[in-house]
Amino acid sequence: MTPQQIKLVRDTWQLVLPIADQAARLFYSRLFAIAPQAAVLFGGTDMDKQRSKLLGALGLAVQNADRLDEIAPALEDMGRRHVGYGARDEHYDVVGSALLWTLEQGLQGAFTDDVRTAWTELYGQVSGPMRRAASEQMRPAA
Repeated sequence: MTPQQIKLVRDTWQLVLPIADQAARLFYSRLFAIAPQAAVLFGGTDMDKQRSKLLGALGLAVQNADRLDEIAPALEDMGRRHVGYGARDEHYDVVGSALLWTLEQGLQGAFTDDVRTAWTELYGQVSGPMRRAASEQMRPAA
């Protein structure tokens, strides 16, 4: 990520924080609307805790946007855990779409093309290690 993209992500995250729970609710509402099959993965989940986990993960990504390589092992662990929850590779694209939509709704006029690009880059760099680790875990042993 460029320094400008990191700044945009961090600046807009500060705008999300006052509406964080509402944003997390919007995110899951959108996720389940565009991928109803994903709702099954959350059947027995305490959604209050889940929204908190989502916000924590996003906050961690934003905080470490300038050193994502340092948190790659934690991201890989998260990807492996998500396999156990039933997440599949195609879910990452849907989650990314729901995240960008949520940010667009919450940030409104502050959600510029440059902000979209910055958040897209952040999500790609966060989801990449998760996807790779999940894929490796799902690969049959040779």
